Amino acid sequence: MGGVELVGILLVAHNGLGDSFVDCVKHVLGEVPPNLKVLSVLAGDDPQLKLAEGQALIKQLDTGGGVLILADVFGATPSNVGRQLCHAEHVMGVAGLNLPMLLRVVCYPNKTMPELARIAIEGGRECIVYIDSEGCDAARRCTDR
Repeated sequence: MGGVELVGILLVAHNGLGDSFVDCVKHVLGEVPPNLKVLSVLAGDDPQLKLAEGQALIKQLDTGGGVLILADVFGATPSNVGRQLCHAEHVMGVAGLNLPMLLRVVCYPNKTMPELARIAIEGGRECIVYIDSEGCDAARRCTDR
């Protein structure tokens, strides 16, 4: 892998949303990357217990390249848990998770954590387009890996 350690990816999302994203990744890629895990946050969950669960997942995922947290909605409980997880060494976070963002990240396994954070933000933004004839060029960019 050219000396770059694989970055772990932790989705922190409401209910089953993270698992649904993982199902979509499996649909597109044919498999779930081993460096991708989900921390689901349900309405009645204790945020402190979710924080401990997230810390355990980070330990599993960090094989030397760090862990990139992708949270669903900025300011909601999942992103607040994710923000607390980012206090650990070798952990970065991005909120606003969408499928183009996730697909971009999993398709570049040889990138560093800061590069993947940038790719996540760019991929998420670039693939929000109007669905009309003018959006066709943008749609092609989003489906090219």
